[in-house]
This record gives sequence, structure tokens and C-alpha cells, in this order.
Amino acid sequence: MSNLVAKRYVKALVDGRDIDTISNILSELKNISSAYSDDKFISIISSTEATSDAKEELIISFVENCSDTTKNLIKLLSSNKRLDIVADIAEQLSKDVAVMKNSYEGVVYTNSELSNDYLASLEEKFSSKFGIELKLVQNICDYDGIKVDIDGLGVEIGFSKDRLKTQMIDHILKAV
Repeated sequence: MSNLVAKRYVKALVDGRDIDTISNILSELKNISSAYSDDKFISIISSTEATSDAKEELIISFVENCSDTTKNLIKLLSSNKRLDIVADIAEQLSKDVAVMKNSYEGVVYTNSELSNDYLASLEEKFSSKFGIELKLVQNICDYDGIKVDIDGLGVEIGFSKDRLKTQMIDHILKAV
């Protein structure tokens, strides 16, 4: 539900603004949304004892030289008692900026670290395939194979050793 509300605020933020202004607002909102991972901050924001003006000042204090647009957004969210969706707004705005700039971030899941040359090669191939600018980040986990996930495009490409083994067994059984 908060994601749908965040989309409406993002639409209003983007409407009539150039990409540089939107990028500045995004960086300010990312600074603010980093505080939302702290439990003490969340308890202050959700507290009924703190005034809305104090909450606004606290949130705005995370950004040095905060723009008027961001200040007005925080005041609007405070008056509507929606200060808890700032992180959702930042996430949605980040996705919209990626679409505008045609620049995306992706994650490569593997169980071993890939060389920087191989990662750069993957970035180059996917960039040319989809006609985008792509930055890949590694996530070393227990995935037995390799999987590339480009969230903004909705692309997920993977190769799993277990899946290959299962398909080979199925193929052999069908042949017999």
C-alpha cells in the first residue's frame, strides 16, 4: 500500500522538473532514507510525544543545504502523517531516474568471486544487448551457478548446475 502512495509522491516530484534537479532530490532523499534503518530513529518518527515540527527538523537535519522541494515534501508528508514512506519514495524515485537516464544497476549472484575483467565483460555484453548503461555488483552467496538480476528492467538470467543436472537426467530418461 505504501508503495502505491510513494508512486504518487514521486510522480508529483518528477512532473515538470529536469533530470539534474530530480537527481539532486534523489540524493537528498537517499541521505534521509539511510536513517530509516536505525530503530531509534523509527521510534522517534512514530512517537506521539514528539511534535511534527520536531520530526520535520530532525529529518531535514540529515541533509546539508536541503533544497526547498525536499523540505516541502517532508512537511507535506508530516502533515499527512506519512513520514514512514520516505524510504519508499527514495526507492521509487531511484527507479524512475534509472529509466530516465537509461542507466541501471544489476546484481551477479555466485558462490565464488568473479574477476573485475569478467564482471566488466558481463556489463559490456548486457549493455549492448539491452541498449542501456549497466553497472553490476557481485553478491557472493550459496547459489551454485551464476545469476544476473537487473531489477529495473525485470531481467533475470541464470545458469544453475543443479538445474543442468536435472535436465540431463530427464533427457536421458526420455531417450531410454
